[in-house]
Amino acid sequence: MEMNMGNRGVTRPMQKGKDQQEDHAQPSGHGMKPDQRRDMLTMHQQQTLWIYWLVIILGVWVLLSPLTFDYGKGAVLPSGGRPVWLSLEKRVQVLTWSDIISGALLIIFGYRSLTPNRPVSVWICCFVGVWLSIAPLIFWSPSAAAYLNDTLAGALVIGLTILIPGMPNMIMYMEMGPDTPPGWSYNPSSWPQRWIMIVTGLMGWMVSRYIAAFQLGYIDNAWDPFFGDGTERVLNSTMSHSLPVSDAGLGSLAYTFEFLMGWMGSSSRWRTMPWMVTFFGLLVIPLGLVHIVLVISQPLIVGYWCTFCILAAVIMLPMIPLEVDEVIAMVQYMKRATRKGEGFWKVFWKGGGIDEGDMDERSPTMLSFPKQRGPVFRASIWGMSFPWTLTVSMLLGIWLMASPVVFGAETQSSAANLNHLCGALIVVVAVIAMGEVLRIGRWLNVLLGLAVAAGVWFTGNATTALSLNDLFVGGLVALLAIPRGPQTETYGAWDEYIR
Repeated sequence: MEMNMGNRGVTRPMQKGKDQQEDHAQPSGHGMKPDQRRDMLTMHQQQTLWIYWLVIILGVWVLLSPLTFDYGKGAVLPSGGRPVWLSLEKRVQVLTWSDIISGALLIIFGYRSLTPNRPVSVWICCFVGVWLSIAPLIFWSPSAAAYLNDTLAGALVIGLTILIPGMPNMIMYMEMGPDTPPGWSYNPSSWPQRWIMIVTGLMGWMVSRYIAAFQLGYIDNAWDPFFGDGTERVLNSTMSHSLPVSDAGLGSLAYTFEFLMGWMGSSSRWRTMPWMVTFFGLLVIPLGLVHIVLVISQPLIVGYWCTFCILAAVIMLPMIPLEVDEVIAMVQYMKRATRKGEGFWKVFWKGGGIDEGDMDERSPTMLSFPKQRGPVFRASIWGMSFPWTLTVSMLLGIWLMASPVVFGAETQSSAANLNHLCGALIVVVAVIAMGEVLRIGRWLNVLLGLAVAAGVWFTGNATTALSLNDLFVGGLVALLAIPRGPQTETYGAWDEYIR
């Protein structure tokens, strides 16, 4: 067990085998003396010392970047004549000083982090990485080189400080315990479950970064394969300009954090890192829903579609049902711990052990992915099932979005808007309800289906064909939302809410 703890953060637990599972099953983690934990911390520091030297090197890089790249040379203005809160000269100046100060902080606190048991210094370096990721958006970086440099350096610093070595000083209080939550048939924090979130987070990051580059002025045109200049019109719309920063840049930032947080923690992080699961859930679920709703509103408010905006929303949509199960497992653990008298904030920030639950012997290892791609992929979507009723509802929602064009309705008519809005919402509800822990949400499609069936008759400008189509499709969507569909997994106390 000691060797396993010493290697934590170097090998990472993605390829955990049975020997490691047996180690974790030992209760000795609960009874370790402070001296033993300090010895483990020192061993861990020795094996990860290279990380903090790299942080220092990155600090030197960031500090010298304004002198190397000259942020004022070839400076650009945001697209569409968007007004920003700083003049061009001020933008260059504040971003230059931001990098100089950030680089100096990384050098100072990276050097302090070379000594064990200095978690505050490590966290300061991490937050400097977060700032480097945000600063180019706040200051509307006038230089593509500055934007690229800061965002990549920021992501690297975050990864080096809390992803590769693990959460600072976690060895001093971490407790051993099971991977699978009590009453669950699978582990929602397993690496196959997180692998698909990491991949989708990276895809969303790349898509959002492209359209952010247009808004920030680094490229002159935003290519759209389906809607002509629709992407540029949406990105330069009044709705987009109403935000003080680039909305596409915010999306890229969110996906950056989602991608990085997917790597963080062990396969039992639902109980060892409740704070991280909470923040990850907030990024994916409420902020993801806001992002999706904003994309849905584009044809209603702006009057145009944006292909890459839709693609970013499509990437985000399945992440919601894929992440909710881990959040539920974390909440269940928090409730158990607090009922036993443990302090809420102590458990929230430091996690803990649990006497119930089993070791995860079901999930395939990520090392087996090249030879067992099918089993690993199926394990990544445990907790989701695909009833034919929801699948058909999703297809009907897509049809409703296309039907105004098919039946010749006016593009901006109230009938077309009704179909666009309700059709998109039906798709969203159907996909989210494919997550079994959220299956009860399918009842929203009853209301949406009835709204389509009845609403089109009150719009006054729908063709007869479109009206009959909406009457039939809306009624069918409402009926298809009634059957629950199969439940393939168990979720402890949450089973009673799967109705």
